[in-house]
Amino acid sequence: MRSILVYYQLIMEKNKVLIIRFSSFGDIVQCSSVVELIRQRFNLCELHWVTRKDFENLVKLNTGVNKVWALDKKSGVSGLIHLALLLRKEKFTHIYDAHNNLRSRILKLFLLSTLSFPALVTRSKDRWKRILLFNFRINLFPKPFIGIASYLQPLKKWGMNKSDSPKLVSWKFSEEVEKKIDQLLAETAGASNVIALVPSAAWEMKRWPLNHWIKLIQILPQTKFVVLGGKEDTFCQDLADVDSSRVFNLAGKLSLIESCRLVQKSALVISADTGLLHVADVLGVKALSLMGPTAFGFTISSLIKTMEVDLPCRPCTKDGRGKCSQSVYQLCMVDITPASVAEAAVEITRE
Repeated sequence: MRSILVYYQLIMEKNKVLIIRFSSFGDIVQCSSVVELIRQRFNLCELHWVTRKDFENLVKLNTGVNKVWALDKKSGVSGLIHLALLLRKEKFTHIYDAHNNLRSRILKLFLLSTLSFPALVTRSKDRWKRILLFNFRINLFPKPFIGIASYLQPLKKWGMNKSDSPKLVSWKFSEEVEKKIDQLLAETAGASNVIALVPSAAWEMKRWPLNHWIKLIQILPQTKFVVLGGKEDTFCQDLADVDSSRVFNLAGKLSLIESCRLVQKSALVISADTGLLHVADVLGVKALSLMGPTAFGFTISSLIKTMEVDLPCRPCTKDGRGKCSQSVYQLCMVDITPASVAEAAVEITRE
């Protein structure tokens, strides 16, 4: 009878889970796909997330996260240790190190002694596989390498099964953000079937050529577009200049959170390997993924069509940094033609 009582108390104990993922935008978005699975796996689960201060509001969108702990990178080692001491008091039952860097390892040194059971999992960065791929052209990664799947892999140690599939994230935008984006769409595009274009990327080599974006807009004369990007992406105005009555440049005019909401409201997103592409992936938005030199940006949603060119040099870079080995710069992106993207856009929006 005593053993049955102990077992009952054990399974009813409230699990307290910590996810550690400091950055970057795209990785945090992809990692967010594990939240609902973790909540389903552990009854009465309380879930916390540690991230960098500049991504705090992004993580807070997730309704499955009970508390967000933010680290200001300007606070240095002292700030990290202070955060670790605060987290130590929480007595987490499970920790998922989804970042696996020096900061996350320091946090774990403080936290592991508080665990009742060794319930720690860490996402591997497969550094030796990266060395083989980018230095010796030996690719031992899954083909394609889907980032979301790599965030699910470590959770098998917590009882996740191969049959478990990622869930769409549940994000709650503020009424202010929702109202602003709805009003913006009504005043500019004025249509619910607007296509969002994401022509920029952190590194130039993984961007689709600017002339291709311009040609795409010209091929679809009845379509309305919004262009997303940052303040530094001044070239986005070139797209609006094609036809200002139906192409609206919002680059630098929206916050990161507002851009996510606009993606959610779009009929289609067209993007290279960017964080906003992964937003479409986890929110269940239709998209065209223009994949070139990068190795790890593939999506998982059946609503997203990947467009790519089969070249022996692909993938050649982790995130778009480096040099192109082809005589035609960015051949893998250049050969994804505007005509083929336009055709795919028409097809996918009709489905």
